[in-house]
Amino acid sequence: MKVKIEDHAEQEIRISKYLQGQFAEHLGHGIYDGIWVGKDSPIENVNGLRSDVVNALKQLHIPVLRWPGGSYADEYHWQNGIGPVEKRPKTINHSWGAVVEDNSFGTDEFFELCRQLGCEAYININMGSGTVEEMVNWIEYMTADGDSYFANLRRQNGHPEPYKVKFLGLGNEAWMGGGYMRSGYYADVYRRFQTYVSEYNGPLYKIASGPGDDNFAWTKSLSELAEPFMDGMALHHYALTNNWEHKGDAVNFTTEDWVSLLNSARQMDSLISRHLELIPKTTDLIVDEWGTWFEPLAGTNPAFLIQQNTMRDAVVAATTLNIFNKYADRIKMANIAQMINVLQSMIMTDGSQIVLTPTYYVFKMFQLHQDSRLLAAFHEVNNDLNYTVSEKDHEYIISVCNVNPEKAHDLTLTLPQSLGQTTYAKCLSSSQMNAHNDVAHPDVVTDQDFTGFKVMDHDLKLNLEPMEIVTLKFPIK
Repeated sequence: MKVKIEDHAEQEIRISKYLQGQFAEHLGHGIYDGIWVGKDSPIENVNGLRSDVVNALKQLHIPVLRWPGGSYADEYHWQNGIGPVEKRPKTINHSWGAVVEDNSFGTDEFFELCRQLGCEAYININMGSGTVEEMVNWIEYMTADGDSYFANLRRQNGHPEPYKVKFLGLGNEAWMGGGYMRSGYYADVYRRFQTYVSEYNGPLYKIASGPGDDNFAWTKSLSELAEPFMDGMALHHYALTNNWEHKGDAVNFTTEDWVSLLNSARQMDSLISRHLELIPKTTDLIVDEWGTWFEPLAGTNPAFLIQQNTMRDAVVAATTLNIFNKYADRIKMANIAQMINVLQSMIMTDGSQIVLTPTYYVFKMFQLHQDSRLLAAFHEVNNDLNYTVSEKDHEYIISVCNVNPEKAHDLTLTLPQSLGQTTYAKCLSSSQMNAHNDVAHPDVVTDQDFTGFKVMDHDLKLNLEPMEIVTLKFPIK
């Protein structure tokens, strides 16, 4: 199959780096044991944050991190998580298993994590059980630099300089666990809360709780009632093998299950397209929860949402990122759920050991597209191949994913200009659909050098094995 790539330079579209955002919620071992071990832990850490996890995540150049939820955001009261750790109250996490939350990881610890990762902060405000006053005080604590009570409280807690907050989410899944609100009611509550968002050291990008999956009525209503007051609207969509009642197993699955899951992931394309038809062009779409969702790992707390991560998850990740790139003119951020130990994670931890997942390696390869200029994306070939072609620093960046678990494919891409000698060529592949990494076998699925290509002037010929993901980079002659 041969595909010609056009370069419409007059229609410049940038692939926002924020499309590769991450999400960390107080859920299971997503924060505790996953990111936070405390300053006195025998596990190597810097200011309580485990060094092995942070160092691995830094390789992904994470652009933005969403916190503290998710569902947990709508029960989170930020003042429980500041000040001396030994004096912080212990509370109950009603969202995820009714476990005790000791609040040792709070606002200041989160911003220390962002500092170590070099990423932007996306704070999700409590609109479910919180108040306008609580929100106002939190924003002051985080971002004010004057002589005010909460700015001085931050200084008293050891942080003299204000933090930088770029993104502010107001509520989470308001149509469900965030209050089971009707769209008109949520729009009014959103309008009220956003009125009192103070901007102390730069504009805050305000994100409304948008639809889940195909709730187009919510999108239409919220757009009509609150559009002048929001910068972005959040969409949530998870890839399922069957349905919410029968989500399937993360490792023990059939070829039919593979096809079903990939079809569910591909729905992201049509969902984005249809929701964008209802959202004014002055508002961006934000996909701040996406990924695979299976039945919890056997023998674990079902409320902790621990699942193994296989080659199938990697193909879903690559396909979804290619879909996001297709709509890069209207989607400004996306946050996979979640970063560590929860759902489709980058890393899994087991005591003092960590495992990098196949999805981790997809993000490692796709980071090359961050802030690049889009040429083409997600035009599926033979219903099996999807891709992104972009340009940055006078180099072409090409990522291709073969979603078929049984069939190899050849693909020739004709680029607008001649290709020089490759400066990057990596692949992720396996002969087993359910191949995965664990503590005993941490390197079953890792990125490898890719040699299955040939360059002929403008043409790039690729030989793709079943379920193979590749990324290459070429100087433009």
